[in-house]
Amino acid sequence: MSIRVKKNDRVTIINGKDIGKSGKILFVNKKKMSVIIEGLNMVKKTRRPDRQNQKGGIIDIEAPVHISNVMIVCPKCSKLVKVKKKELIDGKNVRICGKCGEILDKV
Repeated sequence: MSIRVKKNDRVTIINGKDIGKSGKILFVNKKKMSVIIEGLNMVKKTRRPDRQNQKGGIIDIEAPVHISNVMIVCPKCSKLVKVKKKELIDGKNVRICGKCGEILDKV
């Protein structure tokens, strides 16, 4: 299964506790087929004291979301879209919006 999302894409969560919220992708894990989205799917984690964090305590971090639970938001038509791949005349493969045909990759 191919991964059709990349870092810095704007996505919306379509399933789970943060359904309907959108954010920017910070990290893509290809092995686990998951992404980390900025400010979404926050979980509490206990942190031990160390040099940077002298007190330790409970912190909020972003947890991974499976790729099947997110959809890309097209920058042109501002809708949730499926991504298609297309080969340009010069031989480059790019991702395009399934609804309006806008190129999602910066060429």
